[in-house]
Amino acid sequence: MSVQKIAVVTGANKGIGYEIIKGLCEKYQGTIYLTARNEQKGKDAVKELEKLGYHPKFHQLDISQQASVDTFKQTHLCMNNFQKNATEPPLAEIAEKTIDVNYFGTLRVCEALFPLLRRNAKVVNVSSSAGHLYRIPSATVRAKFTDPNITISTVNELMKRFVKDAKENKAESEGWGPAPYCAYIVSKVGLCALTFLQQKQFDIETPSRNIAINATHPGVVKTDLNSSGVLTPEQGARSTLYVVLETNFKGKYIWWNCEVVDWYGERTPPRT
Repeated sequence: MSVQKIAVVTGANKGIGYEIIKGLCEKYQGTIYLTARNEQKGKDAVKELEKLGYHPKFHQLDISQQASVDTFKQTHLCMNNFQKNATEPPLAEIAEKTIDVNYFGTLRVCEALFPLLRRNAKVVNVSSSAGHLYRIPSATVRAKFTDPNITISTVNELMKRFVKDAKENKAESEGWGPAPYCAYIVSKVGLCALTFLQQKQFDIETPSRNIAINATHPGVVKTDLNSSGVLTPEQGARSTLYVVLETNFKGKYIWWNCEVVDWYGERTPPRT
C-alpha cells in the first residue's frame, strides 16, 4: 500500500512561503498544506492559488503558541518559513519576541512533528544570511556555538541568555552585536545551529528514517519585512525548492543561488 506524502509550509500566506507553495504545487507529488497564523489570510492565499490551478490545503498554525502547534498532525516534509524581524526599540522587547518566534517557534513545530516524519522526509528551516556564525562579532560567543559538545539544550540556553542580556542592556557588551539588529541575527544563528544538531540526531537514530534537514538563505527579498529587497519572493523560494526537490543534502547551509556555504567560515558570499 502506497504512503501519502505530505508537505507543510509555515507562514505561507504571502512572500517566500507563498512562492514555496507554488513551486511545490508544480512538482511535489503529495498533499500540500499552506499554513498561516491568520486564518482568513491563509484561506485567501489558497483561493488565489486555486485561481492559478493549484490546490493546496489550508491549516491555521501559529508557531508561537504550543496549543496551535499541537493541533497539527501527520507530516512528511516540513519547511519552517515563519519569521519575525523586529527592529524597533526597546531591545528587551525585540529580543524576547524575535527569539520566541524565529527560534523557539520553529523548535515547537519540530518537536511536535518530528516524531511523525516518515522515512526519507525532508525538512528545511528558512534562515538568512544573518544566520551565518560570523554575523556574531564576539569570538567568545561564537566559540559557544562551535563547542564540540554543544546540544540543542545548550542552544536553547544561549538564546535565553541573549534575551536576558538584552533585558539588562548589555547585549552588545556581552558580544552579541549592536542593537536592534542583533536580535534577528542571534535568532537566525541559533536556528542554523539547531538545524545542524537536528541532523546529527537524525543521523544516529535507530532505526534510521534517512531524514534530511537543511537551512537556507533566500536572499535579500522584497517582502513586508524588507521593502529594500532586490529579489522577488519567487526568486527567494528557489533555494528551498532546490533543496527539497533536487538534492539529497543533509545538514547544509544553502545560499539563495543554491550554493552550499560554510557556516563556520569567516567569509560568506554576497547576500544577493
